[in-house]
Amino acid sequence: MGRDGSLRLGFERRGPTTVLTERRFTLPLQALEPMDLDGTGVATLMLLNPTGGLLGGDRLDTEVSVGAGARVCLTTPAATRVYRTAAAPAMQRLRATVGAGAALEYLPDHLIPSPGARLEQSTEIVLADDATAILLDAWAVGRAARGEAWRFGALDIATVVSDPRGPLLVERVRLDAGDARRGWPRGSGGAEGMAYMATLAALSPSARDWGALVDDLRAALAATGGELRHGVTALARGGVLARLLAPTAPALQGSVERLWALCRGRLLGLPPLDLRKL
Repeated sequence: MGRDGSLRLGFERRGPTTVLTERRFTLPLQALEPMDLDGTGVATLMLLNPTGGLLGGDRLDTEVSVGAGARVCLTTPAATRVYRTAAAPAMQRLRATVGAGAALEYLPDHLIPSPGARLEQSTEIVLADDATAILLDAWAVGRAARGEAWRFGALDIATVVSDPRGPLLVERVRLDAGDARRGWPRGSGGAEGMAYMATLAALSPSARDWGALVDDLRAALAATGGELRHGVTALARGGVLARLLAPTAPALQGSVERLWALCRGRLLGLPPLDLRKL
């Protein structure tokens, strides 16, 4: 049997800084104290699951409210393990509203699914007209240190970002054990032999000149040489999307940090942020 966990966070802008005004949680979800890591007024907060990972039957819900003008960065202290699931899948959902002139950066570390793991995950972000979001979705094809790949039961990962005009980004990835039996992961859809996959999205309905940011992101990824597979494109409106395939976790992390720094500088006018996880 899994656990039902909930976490609710509220943030407000007070003077030059963002403060945490609401924090309620039930285990296995928890949140640490927010920190202003670089003196820019951004509230950086670690989201925790002290049980060590996601188990079958877990139902974990996180709600985040970012008030007008607030700046928030949410992350996790390490990768999230998804354990073998005997019956009901693990489920986790994050819903966030980002107010006028506010910004939410959501960069959790990657998921690591064990053999037989089943996970349903959804991220829903609602932006004000002049709000900004930078989001990361990353996962491994298995426990790379053990040489495992594509042995999980099912991954169902959905992301929806919208503003008052409608959707900006709608994305869903659904992979299950049936795909592996049909040999699909061994072809071009199998991450081209890479162990890690990631999608970084930067969205701001009021921003312009996305072509310049696309060029910068492509140049940054090209500078990594042949280690990665990657692609970058502007969305139909209000955003840019980058996809990465990486052979190792350090290669993935390094590339994500470069892309994040470029998006952060262009959209928020902020320097790169060291999350100090080491």
